[in-house]
Formats: sequence, structure tokens, C-alpha cells
Amino acid sequence: MSTAHAAPVWGPIMPAAGKIHAGLQTHSVLDNKLEGIHGEDQSLRQFVELSYGLSDRVSIDLKAGIGNIRYYPDSGSKLVYNSGFAGGYGFRVKAYDKDRLRVVAGFQHISVHPRADFDGPVKYEAILDDWEANVIAGYRWGRVMPYAGIKAGRRDYTYWVDDHDRNRVKSDAGHVVGLVLGMDIAVHEDVWINLEAQMLDATAVAAGVRFEF
Repeated sequence: MSTAHAAPVWGPIMPAAGKIHAGLQTHSVLDNKLEGIHGEDQSLRQFVELSYGLSDRVSIDLKAGIGNIRYYPDSGSKLVYNSGFAGGYGFRVKAYDKDRLRVVAGFQHISVHPRADFDGPVKYEAILDDWEANVIAGYRWGRVMPYAGIKAGRRDYTYWVDDHDRNRVKSDAGHVVGLVLGMDIAVHEDVWINLEAQMLDATAVAAGVRFEF
């Protein structure tokens, strides 16, 4: 029954044409309110990331790993879907890059397929899908590039009860826009740390390390 979306935006550092960025990321959705009286959910995802520069201004972004879901209804028992496959894809376009200022627009999709949970004899299965478009602006300051921006999209929560009764709940129209704050910190010429926080549509944080090849 989830209604917000919290896919990380990857940040303003993009690979040049023919270059590859690879890394590791952890992404935690800390507080995601659900529509109506459905309660809230939380999620923890771990990814291996890969980004390839199609040109100096366009990159394709891929990730794969594991993710879980913890669902807290307003009434009834908590459901814990233990970690299963999670993956995603997207792209970024460098819209402006001059002096120290960089503006990047992107689209990202993440899908989480955790393992089933049981409430007594009843079996529950679920899939989360996040679709998100975003625009961020970063400003390079020495080894640090802080960035901020907005994102908009939707999230689908699809679930089954005892292998049937498929249900899908879409995003609440009142919770489709969020704020992104983050920074990239260079620790070496080809290595940097990414930190990011998301708010308004959901409360989430992400951290990772990336390498250029």
C-alpha cells in the first residue's frame, strides 16, 4: 500500500563518453507514510552500481542487489519481507556544465522483490516499483560537490495473498514531489563518496562509494 517514492538520483558526477563508473550503495527508506489509514513502510536496499557514458552529456545507469520491506499497518500484524532481488535502471542528461556549476536531469526506476512473509497460515508476497524523474544542481567546491534538487514520480506496491488476489496500490496524488540534498566527496582522482538525503515525499538516506574506469 505504499504511496511515495525514494529512488536515489545518482548525483551530478557522470562518466565521460566511453568511461565507466562502478560502485556500492546502501539506501534506507526510514519513514514512508502510506495513503489513507494503511500505516507506513520501511525498506533497506544494497546495490552494486554501474554507469556508462554514452556521450559526454548522457549516461545509462544500472544497479543490482538485494532489498527488503517492513510494513507497519495501522491495525493488524507487522509484515517483514526479508531481502530478495532488487535492481534498477535509468539515465542522466547533463543539461548545463560551466565553471563550477552543473545541472543534471535524470530518470530512475527501482524494483524490489523480497521474499514472502506469513501472518499465521496466510502467505503474503509483495513487489515495490519506484519510477522517478529528477533535476539537480551541483556546485564544485574543491574536492566537494554539494547538490540539491527536486524529484517527482510514483510508486506501485503490488501484493498477493496466498498466491492469488493480486492487488496494486499506486501513489497518492498528494505525495509525488520530493526534495533531494546530497554531496559527492572526492577521496582520490578516480574515487569519491556519495551521500544523499530525501524528504517531503519520503524520508530516506543513501551512501556509497564509486570508482571511475
